[in-house]
Amino acid sequence: MSTSDSKPRPKPGSWPNQPQHEASPIPPSSWAKRTGFRPKFSGETTASDSGQISLPPPPARVVKEPETTPPAAAANTDGGSNHKMESREPDLEAGKVAPQQKVTPVANGKSGQEQAVKRRRDSDGGGGPVKGTSPGGNRRSGSGGQGDGARRQAPGRSDEAEMVVEEDSFVGRHVHMKYELRDSPGLVPIGFYGFQHFLSMLGSLVLIPLVIVPAMGGSHEDTAAVVSTVLFISGVTTLLHTYFGSRLPLIQGPSFVYLAPALAIINSPEFLGLNSNNFKHIMKELQGAIIIASAFQTILGYSGLMSLLLRLINPVVVAPTIAAVGLSFYSYGFPVVGNCLEISAAQILLVIMFSLYLRKISILGHRVFLIYAVPLGLAISWAIAFLLTETGLYTYKGCDPNIPASNIVSEYCRKHINKMKYCRVDTSHALRSSPWFRFPYPLQWGTPVFHWKMAVVMCFVSIIASVDSVGSYHASSLLVASRPPTPGVLSRGIGLEGLSSILAGLWGTGTGSSTLTENVHTIAVAKMGSRRAVEVGACIVIVLSLVGKVGAFIASIPVVMVAALLCYMWALLAALGLSNLRYSEAGSSRNIIIVGLSLFFSLSIPAYFQQYGISPNSNVSVPSYYQPYTVASHGPFRTTNSGVNYVMNTLLSMNMFVAFVVAIILDNTVPGSKQERGVYVWSETEAARREPAVAKDYELPFRVGKFFRWVKWVGL
Repeated sequence: MSTSDSKPRPKPGSWPNQPQHEASPIPPSSWAKRTGFRPKFSGETTASDSGQISLPPPPARVVKEPETTPPAAAANTDGGSNHKMESREPDLEAGKVAPQQKVTPVANGKSGQEQAVKRRRDSDGGGGPVKGTSPGGNRRSGSGGQGDGARRQAPGRSDEAEMVVEEDSFVGRHVHMKYELRDSPGLVPIGFYGFQHFLSMLGSLVLIPLVIVPAMGGSHEDTAAVVSTVLFISGVTTLLHTYFGSRLPLIQGPSFVYLAPALAIINSPEFLGLNSNNFKHIMKELQGAIIIASAFQTILGYSGLMSLLLRLINPVVVAPTIAAVGLSFYSYGFPVVGNCLEISAAQILLVIMFSLYLRKISILGHRVFLIYAVPLGLAISWAIAFLLTETGLYTYKGCDPNIPASNIVSEYCRKHINKMKYCRVDTSHALRSSPWFRFPYPLQWGTPVFHWKMAVVMCFVSIIASVDSVGSYHASSLLVASRPPTPGVLSRGIGLEGLSSILAGLWGTGTGSSTLTENVHTIAVAKMGSRRAVEVGACIVIVLSLVGKVGAFIASIPVVMVAALLCYMWALLAALGLSNLRYSEAGSSRNIIIVGLSLFFSLSIPAYFQQYGISPNSNVSVPSYYQPYTVASHGPFRTTNSGVNYVMNTLLSMNMFVAFVVAIILDNTVPGSKQERGVYVWSETEAARREPAVAKDYELPFRVGKFFRWVKWVGL
């Protein structure tokens, strides 16, 4: 088993006492506890500050009493066993002496900490033994066989009763992970886990092109080309992010945050009357808006302005904003699924069964059904639809599914047109017509077109994408890293995401590139946090993107199956957004009201804008599920400046924008303690530089960081 670092890594968490004139290194604290809150008897919950870095309560260290120890140095407890308690240390954050930690006897040789970890692993479908160390380079063991959460048996005691020693608050944090950030399990496992990581997120990577390209009037061949381009850019930007961004194992790709503004631009009134080349014309408009917005995001990150914005971004802001992204597409989900219920509804049930009911089933040590719920559900339902198509169930004599519905004269064919169009799997010819090799290249659709009104909309969206990434950085660092990133590392990651989106705009993916929110769920489920595995997976995806048949195969997924997968993905996205509340006091009336108002107004205000000016009998040329994105042509803002009208009507019709504005105003104006708000606390730069584990987690490779030491806001 090889590791990415040849030198043994020091154990993070405990340090010798420092002189008072020196700044203390970052001590371990309750930020590493994954639950984030503890219930009270009053019914409310209390949580430590998310990411809080403060000195923990001093560990209750249980040691064997040597024969030479004087009586004054030990206390005789529990039937004559001698134990020594460390003296209390000051809490630097609170400015007071922290209470001593309680030592509890444990029966049967298992501590309550281990039992709690086991229960959490069982509920998550985790596998593998509970150990105090993780395989690979990020081991939590020190010298002499004493690791985190070590249990030492008192003299004269049997294995049936032991004393629990919690050396620091990292106990139980990483024990559930197979591989952590700097682990490198070997070439074969690393290739398998890397490809598994991307395959488990297949829905997030390829579903957006399957929605926006047909909306732009593109053909199946255009869809295949865009899918290949998305895979290529996702692999390249993921490599850039793991080397020069936040350095966390996070896959970059077309975020759902960009889907709503893309659909709004696609359905702009100036594009509704186009007769030919709709796809390339609208794609060039999208490219121009994305490039300008990405340049703005790059400046936001590398200038250090993101570090200032971090003071306003907390879990109570992130949770409703990301949840609104998932909830905003309800008008597209089941209305499209209903076109072929026997296929799409069965697919939804399969994904639910795999991800929930079969999540604990392990095959060769892997939770196959939980990890591959989306690809398995798609494959089985696709195979069923293929068999039904081949048996002639959706074949109607004298009817052609390729004829537009407006040109069909026969009432018999009109009745079954939806079955032929949406249930059959042979309506796409992309697989036959696509080449075997295709290299995506920049400006493949033509020179981008720039319009300021569309660029302004995308600039606001890039801020929301950055907020989404902040939550992903924090949550993923809790799972795989030794400490949370510093504000400089976070700003560096946001800046690189801006550069990645510029690449996406130049290559023409139709959306910007961002950290996918589903990363956190995938890391927790697959228990794979190795940065090297994600890099190898990105290389595999880049190779696959060059095979034209791969993109064509994905483009041939029937539209009802795409909608069925999106129902699951958007629901998961909404839940992942709300899960950020675990870092705050989720039971606080302050937070409940803020989140409730943000979510309600994120649905109600856009509904007002989307329905304004539309009469029940109006003849709208777009499908009903795209009508919410035509607001620019009929919204309530009607000033003399058409550009201002476009920007305001479009922004206020987007659920995520309204949720973000309401949440950030209320959370930063309504009084509340840091603990109640769950304020994100990031590592301090100077202290992080003195700790080798943090430096190896986040410092730039190839000695690049030494050239940017003076730029304190974008590095360690």
